[in-house]
Amino acid sequence: MTTADTVFAQPDRLRDYEQDARTVFWALLVAILIHLIVAFLLAAFSGFFSPSLPAPEKPVELTFMDLSPASASKNSAFIETEDKKAPEPKDKTFESNANSIGASELAAAGQMPLPSQTGKDRPLMDFETNPHSLDSKGAQAQQKPASQQKAAQPAAQPEPITAAEQFALLTQKSAAALDAAAASSQAQSMYRRQKERTQIAGNITNRGISSVNALGTPLGRYQKIVADSIGSRWYTFVDQKRDLINIGTLRMDFVVDRSGRVKNLKVTENSSNAAFASVCVQSVLEAHLPPIPEDVAKSLPSDGLEVEGLGFIIFPNG
Repeated sequence: MTTADTVFAQPDRLRDYEQDARTVFWALLVAILIHLIVAFLLAAFSGFFSPSLPAPEKPVELTFMDLSPASASKNSAFIETEDKKAPEPKDKTFESNANSIGASELAAAGQMPLPSQTGKDRPLMDFETNPHSLDSKGAQAQQKPASQQKAAQPAAQPEPITAAEQFALLTQKSAAALDAAAASSQAQSMYRRQKERTQIAGNITNRGISSVNALGTPLGRYQKIVADSIGSRWYTFVDQKRDLINIGTLRMDFVVDRSGRVKNLKVTENSSNAAFASVCVQSVLEAHLPPIPEDVAKSLPSDGLEVEGLGFIIFPNG
């Protein structure tokens, strides 16, 4: 009886084993499906819950000649002009250090308020070609012979100007003080930046030597002082370190505060090397700038003159 019970009990156990195996199989299958569904949902919604990355800021793309301040009521773009005692133009397209009447050597061929002319294809607006010249404080007086020195009477020497008096002169409210300082600086300095006549296609129809319609203003004259002070140092430093710097372009932003100090300098583009960047930064930081006259400061933001995209370029030869 015991043997028969044992024999007849084995089929029931097999069925139990098969049922347990099926249960385990289906449980594993369901678990795998659940994991796949969860993984799919996580992949699908990960972008929704993750914070989006901010879009990279695009660097300012302006030419070397644009030193216009960024303000709510922006002044006209600045362009340097030669002081030819021109009358005030009817169309005040640009702000400058001196008046200029627009003229073009070729027929109008573009949409910009510029003259049309032939020249090199470069990202500048140069109407003529000339090499750069550095500061020159004038020839030194020649030494007189001893006999003439004894006979000559010593001239009365003016009293030196104190720092306080010099600061007061530079901060006078009248724009005439700035004009006098600019004229004195121009008389003592023979600095000229290098120019290479560039190809331009503009819409000026008046025929003559290439020029633009520009109005000379106190702000334009101050911008000219800033550009000359930086440029004269830049050429000097480039000549000193020419073997270390590479061809390329560097652009930077900075602010000239009301006391004439450079602040918030930031390099926004550099396709050259670190040595070139050092030269450009040094040229700006070591520029000796006068305080901004009060009548000029009134037209600027509270921080001062904001210079955006000032460019320094080393071109290949030829």
